[in-house]
Amino acid sequence: MGIERPTTTTYKICVGSLRECLKEMALVRGGSLLLSFAVVLCMNLAASASQIRVGYYAWSCPKAELIVKKELNKAFKASPGIGADLLRLHFHDCFVGGCEASILVDSTKDNIAEKESPPNETFEDEVFDVIDTIKKRLESTCKRTVSCADIIAFAARDSVVHYGGKYYSVPSGRKDGRKSLINETIDLPPPTFNLTQLTALFALKGLNRDDLVTLSGAHTIGVAHCPSFADRLYNYSGTLKGDPSLDYVYAKKLKRECPPGNTVNEVDMDPQSSLTFDSSFYKAVTTHRGLFTSDQTLMSTSATSYKVYQYAKNPNLFKKAFAASMVKMGKIGVLTGKQGTVRANCRVINYS
Repeated sequence: MGIERPTTTTYKICVGSLRECLKEMALVRGGSLLLSFAVVLCMNLAASASQIRVGYYAWSCPKAELIVKKELNKAFKASPGIGADLLRLHFHDCFVGGCEASILVDSTKDNIAEKESPPNETFEDEVFDVIDTIKKRLESTCKRTVSCADIIAFAARDSVVHYGGKYYSVPSGRKDGRKSLINETIDLPPPTFNLTQLTALFALKGLNRDDLVTLSGAHTIGVAHCPSFADRLYNYSGTLKGDPSLDYVYAKKLKRECPPGNTVNEVDMDPQSSLTFDSSFYKAVTTHRGLFTSDQTLMSTSATSYKVYQYAKNPNLFKKAFAASMVKMGKIGVLTGKQGTVRANCRVINYS
């Protein structure tokens, strides 16, 4: 089947609105990603991303990143695992409307915000409280200068480093968005997606399959709630049985920790080292101990499984690649200049 060439009007829609573009261009046809759309989207991402840079606050707020780091160190002492959620916060922000801090916005009587969606309800209040604390410190030092979106990006980087990952310079200069809608969280990749589905979704964000394999390594830290993988234990693909690809011993352990119907319990995503940023996640995946379907599916092609084996054997290779993919992800749909704003309160939208 041939690929239709988008009209000039379609290009304008693509640049202006992802959702309208999907409707107009029919994203997937016969299981293949529409190449022309991906090219246009990547052009749009590059145009915005080119306006952010490392050292953006060198003159306007030179201590910005130091303030973030100091406040995070206090948070790590009070709650050792909070960095995993701060890293996840960056993912969930960037994948929904771009890296513009929409995930931090509170709902109002007139609008239900992103944080109310099921994928985001698992964030503890302390995660948002930490961002609030950092923002207050920055506002007292550099009023209306450092965006909430950049705070999230800095906090994610510092969390990776705290657990043993590689330091990377974060391009900054993002502005905060002026909307946060619960229905837009459909862009978040669910843990039940297979490789084809994940690849298509990542391509929409300007990320390739190598980025997918690499960024999945974030699951080397943190915990998961039982409902996010219960289908693999009790009703895989509607069979009323467990996922046959899941290691039997590991499955028994998970069933003990997550009995049928449990919605409260949590398990470590990487039981071997849940608070260490290493490559043991990939070792688990090679032995059929990936917690999510979206984890284990990384072994479903020769190209992705090769990358998994590479990372499993070479932690430094993984850490370097993860840092690069994080910088790339942090450029998704960024707002710069007058496209956005700098919120004084990360929970409240500035409409002016």
